[in-house]
Amino acid sequence: MDLPIYSDLPKLRKIPHVSLCTFPSPVERLFDQQATVWVKRDDLNSETFSGNKARTLEWLLAGVGPGDEVITLGGEGSTHVLATALHTARLGGTTRAWRWRHDMNPTAERIAALSAAACVEAPVVRTSLGAMVRATSYRFRHRVRYVPLGGSVAAGVLAHVNAALELAQQIRDGVLPNPASLVVPLGSGGTTAGLLLGLAIAKLDITVVGVQVTPWIVSNRWNVMRLVDDAAELIERVTGTRVRRPARERLRIRRDMYGGAYGKITPAAVDAARWAADVGGIMLDQTYTAKAFGAALAMARAEAGAEAGADTHAHATHNQRPILFWNTFDGRILRP
Repeated sequence: MDLPIYSDLPKLRKIPHVSLCTFPSPVERLFDQQATVWVKRDDLNSETFSGNKARTLEWLLAGVGPGDEVITLGGEGSTHVLATALHTARLGGTTRAWRWRHDMNPTAERIAALSAAACVEAPVVRTSLGAMVRATSYRFRHRVRYVPLGGSVAAGVLAHVNAALELAQQIRDGVLPNPASLVVPLGSGGTTAGLLLGLAIAKLDITVVGVQVTPWIVSNRWNVMRLVDDAAELIERVTGTRVRRPARERLRIRRDMYGGAYGKITPAAVDAARWAADVGGIMLDQTYTAKAFGAALAMARAEAGAEAGADTHAHATHNQRPILFWNTFDGRILRP
């Protein structure tokens, strides 16, 4: 499979990569009388376990083979831990993870149980700092492959630079209109950073709306823009080509959906998850995607209300720039 990023930046083939997904992931239009939201179905990008982490792991698990050990860390209900364990197993390796406690919900409980079963060891400690100390200690005492928290390092960010270029091709092909806003969960920052940088490289004037789903110390503009710069510098170092950086105003951060704690269920997220399931048959999780989709749905409903009072020409023009939600969670694991 040839990736869009190789068409734009062919020298990036020098960076190790392993194919774990099927691209492009589809795009769907969900609508009712109150709102229209387009959805990038990254929840369907792999038969094993889909989502944004599956994309990232294509760049972070390259070279892993039978007998290799991978270590990582994340919250007790982390999809990153589960994705790492499942895709490492596909390559013949094993995963050891350190996790920390946080507010749990039924989806997080399900993911936590699956992660415990998929890892050779996945202890849960009190704090993220404790997990980091244990992982670092193990890493320096054993020969292992280390996958950082959320996969949010320069090489991992390339996955979503490629994803944005994939989206650009779908827009050119008429699969969807050019969106005004792209709404995505903002956790460790790698997905948001990659999409921002990729959209800049593609010269698309789309605002990325990162919806906070983790504590502010991680979900912040400085962290995202640092990852953008790290990935851009990696690309420039490997290719010798200067790449466009996104303007800072292309990133908006919404904190109103967070609810005060990672994993905490919010009424807006419950409403959004119900709407996605009823209208599109899409299963969202209460930790990440339901909160982010809550923001996308609120934006779409507000715009639909504004359009109701607009003249016909304004209505037609506005509909050319829809809202796109980037679905990062494979809800199929929640089905009985």
